[in-house]
Amino acid sequence: MKISSENEFMLVKEILKSLGVGEEDCEIVAKATLDADLKGFTSHGLGRFKQYIDSIKAGNIALDEDITIEKETPAIALINGNNGFGQAIAHKAMKIAIKKAKDVGIACVGTHNGNHFGVTGYYSDLAIRENVIGLVIANTEPAVAPLGSCKPILGTNPVAIGIPSDKTYIALDMATSASARGKLLECKRKGEELPPNVALDKDGNPTTDPDEALKGSILPFGMHKGYGIAFMIELLSGPLVNACYGTKVTGTADHTVDCTKGDLFVAIDPSKFVDFDTFTDEVEEFVSEIRDCGNSFVPGDLEVKKIAEAEKNGINIDSKLYNQLKEICSNLDIDFDKYLYE
Repeated sequence: MKISSENEFMLVKEILKSLGVGEEDCEIVAKATLDADLKGFTSHGLGRFKQYIDSIKAGNIALDEDITIEKETPAIALINGNNGFGQAIAHKAMKIAIKKAKDVGIACVGTHNGNHFGVTGYYSDLAIRENVIGLVIANTEPAVAPLGSCKPILGTNPVAIGIPSDKTYIALDMATSASARGKLLECKRKGEELPPNVALDKDGNPTTDPDEALKGSILPFGMHKGYGIAFMIELLSGPLVNACYGTKVTGTADHTVDCTKGDLFVAIDPSKFVDFDTFTDEVEEFVSEIRDCGNSFVPGDLEVKKIAEAEKNGINIDSKLYNQLKEICSNLDIDFDKYLYE
C-alpha cells in the first residue's frame, strides 16, 4: 500500500484533531512527520506516529500546554516545553532562534520538558528557508555504550546543520550512532535484520537481531569520533539546558514515562558576518568544486532525490505499519483506507 504526501499530511491532521490537538500543533506535527517520510527517514515519520498516540494516551504529551520562556537575553533563551508535542516545541524554539539571530547575528535556544520531535533536520531547514544557518542537537534516552563498555549510557544524539544557498539544498542530518534507534524499531516491526557492525547484544556481542540490539546497545559511528561527538552533545543538550543526561534521560522511545531529554537550537545570520550574496556565491562555488571532482555528492543530495521519488511514486506503507495505523484510525472512527492506494 502507498500514501501520497498530500494524503499523509491530511491523515495525520485528522488523527490529531480527533484527539483534541489544536490546529497550530496539528499543522506542525503533520509537516514534520511528512518531512521525515519524504526524505526517507521513515523510522521517524508515520513509522514513529503510534508512539505519539500512545504518549498522548499515557498523559506524557500534554495537548493544552504552551512553552514557557524561563530565561532570555537578546541572544539566548531557555524554554520549558511543559510536556507538549516535541515538534511544536522545537518549531517555536527554532523560530525564536532565527528571530534573535536576525537581530544580533547569532542566537542559541535550549529546551527541556519536551518530547520526541521527529527528524532533527526539519528544524535546521526552518533556518535555511529564512537565509539563516541552522544547527540543531539533541540527546535521547540511553542507546549507545561508551567505548570499552556494553552498558548504554549515551543517546543516539543527532546533529543537523543547514546552510542557506540560492541553488543547492545543503543539509546534514545524522545520528552520532551507527544507526538511529528508530531504524532498529523499524527493522523489528518489519521483521528485518540489521546491517552488520551496527549493534551489540546485552553481553557485548555483535548482533544483527533488532530485538537483541534494543536490549543491548548501538555502536557509535566511526567509533572514537562518534563517541566523542555524542559525549559532547549529551552535555550541551543536557546540563546546559536544564534537561537530563546519560541514564537519567527517558521518554524518547518509551511512551510510558515522561520525556526528560533536551534540545539546543543555534541560528547564525551570515549577513551579519559578510555580504549575504557573496556568502551564497562562495557556497555555490564550493559546491561546484565538489561536484566537478568526480562522482561526489553534497550533503542533502540524497534527501532531494528521496523527496522527488516519494512525491512521484508515493510513500510505502508496510503491512505491519498499515495494521498499526488502521487500528488507530478505527478507534477514532476514521476511514484510513480512503487515504491509501495500491
